[in-house]
This record gives sequence, structure tokens and C-alpha cells, in this order.
Amino acid sequence: MATWNLSETSHHILICNGGSCMKQGGEEVTLAIREAIKDLGIDDMVHTTRTRCNGRCEDACVVIVYPEGIWYQGISRQTGKEIITKHIQEKTILEDSLAYQYSDGGFLRQQEAPAGIYKRDIR
Repeated sequence: MATWNLSETSHHILICNGGSCMKQGGEEVTLAIREAIKDLGIDDMVHTTRTRCNGRCEDACVVIVYPEGIWYQGISRQTGKEIITKHIQEKTILEDSLAYQYSDGGFLRQQEAPAGIYKRDIR
């Protein structure tokens, strides 16, 4: 098993591979993002992690980009590649796919993203 040297890493991308996202092409999204990173030669700058469910199943496929704290929704193979070319390289947020954005100590939901339920309401 590898232990990556992250000293040159500027971005960490979490790619949901939970049940709902996998049904919506999560594997293809994961491969597209990793291929784009490799093709651009930015492996040392961008680290990816497959996750299980991130709790936003209605937003499938979900991709989260740090350190900005951007949650993307409805990601396809093509928009996965655009996250790398536009968000990472050009520093431009993909507004059409934006679900949540970190700001002033919290995550702000975009109006188009499903509101969801509060964790405190689950018993």
C-alpha cells in the first residue's frame, strides 16, 4: 500500500462512490477526473480520494474540492474533466454544477440544490 508525499498538493478532491452516485456513473466520474489529472501532469498537485456516501444522494454524482470547500452535484464524466481543467487549472467554479460553497465558517447552499434534512432531526 502506498503512502503519498502530499507536500506539493494544493487540492484534494473527494469523489463519492456511494450507492446513489455509483448508479449515476460514479466510477466513470472517478476515472475521468483521474485521467484528466494524469493527462495534464498535475498528479503531485491534486490528490483524489474515493469516498462512500457523502449524504447528498439527490445530488448524485457528488464531487467535493478542497481547500475551497466546493460541493458539486450532478457530475458526469465530462463535468468531472471540467472540474480539473476549469476549477483546478483556471480557478473558475462550475456554477451550473455547484451545490454548496464554503463561506464565512459555513457551507452556503445554492438555491437549485435540494435543501435536504438536518441531522438533528433524525432520531
